[in-house]
Amino acid sequence: MKKELLLGLFFLGAVLAFAQQPKKSLVDSSPKRGYIVDVGELAPDDFTLQLIDGKTTSLKELRGKIVILQFTASWCSVCRAEIPHLEKELWQIYKDRGVVLIGVDRDEPIEKVKSYIEGLGITYPVALDPNADIFGRFADKKSGVTRNVVIDKNGKIVFLTRLYNQEEFSSMLKVVEKLADSK
Repeated sequence: MKKELLLGLFFLGAVLAFAQQPKKSLVDSSPKRGYIVDVGELAPDDFTLQLIDGKTTSLKELRGKIVILQFTASWCSVCRAEIPHLEKELWQIYKDRGVVLIGVDRDEPIEKVKSYIEGLGITYPVALDPNADIFGRFADKKSGVTRNVVIDKNGKIVFLTRLYNQEEFSSMLKVVEKLADSK
């Protein structure tokens, strides 16, 4: 009986110890969610965005506008789920109200990116991000895409998203609307 009781207590202790171990999740629920920047900080602007239409721009050039950088890739199923919402609920509504949405494709060749955006009907500008260097200014390169970085007219980060979540997306839209309505 004593032996069984001790064995039971040992087993219970092992179960409790295991239950208290941090769990790995497919969804990054840490407060930073892979970002190396924070809301309230000035966005890094020491880079050039090479758009797939051959033009270039930068955050410095876009100062005075509301900028949303949408980090994406053709292989990302969550990106594909979010893009129609970005196109319809953000870009088509705010593109004439001082808002610039730029898709930033993570480390893919231009032919693949062109095919990706045509297939999804993306009309907002898309930039290439060789070696994920632009991505790496905002998030750890080991973390995933499907991120939106909302930057106000003064270059300050005002909202960060990770993955596609309708509630978070709606919150982002409210922030963009408030920024677009302010003079």
